[in-house]
Amino acid sequence: MLKDYLRLHFIVLLWGFTAILGKLISLPPVELVFWRTLLASAGLGGLLVLRKQNWRLPPAQALRLLAVGSLVAVHWITFFLAARLSSVSVCLAGLATLALWTSLLEPLLLWRRVRAYEVGLGLLTMVGLYLVSQAELDQLLGLGVAIISAGLSALFSVLNSKLVKQHTPLKLTFYEMAGACLSIALFFPVYSRYFTQGQGLHLRLQMSGFPAPWSWVGDWFWLLLLAGVCTVYAFSSSVELMKRLSAFVINLTINLEPVYGIILAVLIFGSQEKMSTGFYLGTCIILLSVLIHPILDQWNQRRARRQHQPVPEQVVVTNP
Repeated sequence: MLKDYLRLHFIVLLWGFTAILGKLISLPPVELVFWRTLLASAGLGGLLVLRKQNWRLPPAQALRLLAVGSLVAVHWITFFLAARLSSVSVCLAGLATLALWTSLLEPLLLWRRVRAYEVGLGLLTMVGLYLVSQAELDQLLGLGVAIISAGLSALFSVLNSKLVKQHTPLKLTFYEMAGACLSIALFFPVYSRYFTQGQGLHLRLQMSGFPAPWSWVGDWFWLLLLAGVCTVYAFSSSVELMKRLSAFVINLTINLEPVYGIILAVLIFGSQEKMSTGFYLGTCIILLSVLIHPILDQWNQRRARRQHQPVPEQVVVTNP
């Protein structure tokens, strides 16, 4: 079990590293997500073949998964855009509102009652966001985009909580990554004409300015790390761990993603990621509400069992 816990924390550390990779890769967010989903879908397709799993689906079900994949594409584009518009730390502070968004969307989409403690934690999160926004006024746009990205991620997680009951996780994610890649490819003509200021698509991967023998450390290296390690490996490993670890443990650990990401950003970018006291105070309040949420969820489920009431299934909020 200790090995599983350490592996789960390593996976969450990799997810926290994705915003940093978004800064290191020179591609614009749309082209970056296109390459990421293209390589990830190829890697997941390879896993399906190696494990001899059937990848075919009826057309209606395949279209449904491809459509959810387009939602993943928009989530990732806004996530990387937020990291470009602000610092990595501010981006991850906005992303930490994922639990708040999930608590708002679950009652609407899954038809369950609103929980009083989630309302209280939501208000606590809003206080934290207010402190962060007041502390970093020059990065409000990036913070706002990150909050929208968190909402899209929460919507994806709630929808996936239904779909994962109908399909194997590997096949599910393969179709969603393919759908994300396909939706961006279909969007390219509009994007190239209206959103690139006449410069067209920027799909060419560049080498970095590192001196020899490190001149190979460029976009290809960071992109393969992002798609291969932070997406395909992290996902396939997290699915395996979900078979042995409870939803409570997984959610509690995944909620540490902003913490790991902010620490890594400070270590890698140094003074660029040093924020004011108000920012760290607001972020701590947000993270406190995020970490308390699964604990209260667990307490609520135990109380429901004691009272012999049906226990609502806990949604595992994942980063695809």
